Amino acid sequence: MDTNQAVNPRTYALGDLLATAAERALPVIRALPDERLADPTPCADYDVKSLVNHLLHVTVQFQNLAAKKDADFTETPDYIAADPAWRDRFATETSRLAAAWSAPGAEEGTTGVMKMPARTVASLALLDLTVHAWDLARATDQEYRLNDATDPVLDQVAATVGEMAPTARAMGMFATPVVVPDTASPLDRLIAQTGRDPHWNRPAA
Repeated sequence: MDTNQAVNPRTYALGDLLATAAERALPVIRALPDERLADPTPCADYDVKSLVNHLLHVTVQFQNLAAKKDADFTETPDYIAADPAWRDRFATETSRLAAAWSAPGAEEGTTGVMKMPARTVASLALLDLTVHAWDLARATDQEYRLNDATDPVLDQVAATVGEMAPTARAMGMFATPVVVPDTASPLDRLIAQTGRDPHWNRPAA
């Protein structure tokens, strides 16, 4: 699928897609070795530990946004240092995230200090959960597993990237898109649109 192709953002229920993305991310999180927490990731500003902390913080704060409450992204707590069972915490919080966005009215209206459409906000959470799970898998020599069939999570995330990419690049959140061949998989095309190399390898020591 062309990541620049428009996808109807109301085709899918975001709570369902978040549940699917969480199911895919959880095996990656559970398999993260403690000795690899300082390793670099394809998300250049983060090592493995800081990216897990970031992703946990996203799952917690976006629950508040689903309920039209305030969220605080000014500082990311060290969830890993605070809780030896942080892998289980991730499972719990991502389940709560999916439930929060499945609640009646969660996708309606606006939310957050910028008063963005709630569906857009939920799609940003889906983007983080999908792309950062891929980051962590790639950083620690794991496979990020997808279904073979047409994938609604990738469809929705690709639509979000297509919509938000100009702003994200202007803010330094995305780098310049990486050129991939026409035969690239939908996941590789999506990753490339965020400015990541789909074939990223850990830098040599």
